Amino acid sequence: MIRQVESGGEIVLITRHGKPVARLTPPSIRAATDPNPWAAFRGSGVLHAEPEESMLEAQAFDALR
Repeated sequence: MIRQVESGGEIVLITRHGKPVARLTPPSIRAATDPNPWAAFRGSGVLHAEPEESMLEAQAFDALR
């Protein structure tokens, strides 16, 4: 099955007792060429506090004890 998807690029539906349980698909072009897909998110986050500062109030920590 893997060779079938690899060579022809077609999707193979895997079933158990006639019910679909998985789908084998070829990787997207980007996934195949990008060794680090998370790099696209680099620099897109927003820091709402200083690194040494807590986003939670002291009471919230006390409640977890």
